[in-house]
Amino acid sequence: MSDAFAALAQLGTATVHEAAARSPVVDADLIQVVPGSRAAGPARTVRCGQNDNLMVHAAIAEAQPGEVLVLTMPEPAPIALIGELIATQAKTSGVAAILVDGAVRDVDELRELGLPVWARFVRVSGAEKEVRGEIGGTVQVGGATIRQGDVVVLDADGAVVVERERIEEVLAAAQERLEREQEKRPKLQAGAFSYDLDGLRRLVEP
Repeated sequence: MSDAFAALAQLGTATVHEAAARSPVVDADLIQVVPGSRAAGPARTVRCGQNDNLMVHAAIAEAQPGEVLVLTMPEPAPIALIGELIATQAKTSGVAAILVDGAVRDVDELRELGLPVWARFVRVSGAEKEVRGEIGGTVQVGGATIRQGDVVVLDADGAVVVERERIEEVLAAAQERLEREQEKRPKLQAGAFSYDLDGLRRLVEP
């Protein structure tokens, strides 16, 4: 299955989203902390207490290689749920990426570390470590529902979610879409228009 995750990451969010009949999109202004990074993997969902990252520490202690940590709070807020030291533990554990529905800090160090991280905010303000939350429950990020084990695909365009029951179906459809685009590209480069190739002219000029 790790090959499937790598393939989804390479295909990218736009292709996966369209191929999956417009799979759920994380509708949020995410910051791609490590430029050029992309990732895909099964979600390990974490619901923290508001402005508290106790459960982030707990989740990293049990994280499995290849997982995408999805860190949430009851309400997204500009409070840093992770920084360099937490990200270092995650990378050492083999975590594929971290999606933070909150803030991160230590951005220079995170970029040097190279672990793919996406977040709503960059802020210095630190979190408390007092509130017991939940690992493995269903969470929502930017209007997208994410369950434990659903696949999160992330790149410069943002994040999309592939339901765990549809991984193979969506991967096959995305690969087919990529092949069609590869066939179309030389035609466009030769001067053809998608207006004609995609049969759109008849919709405008009956």
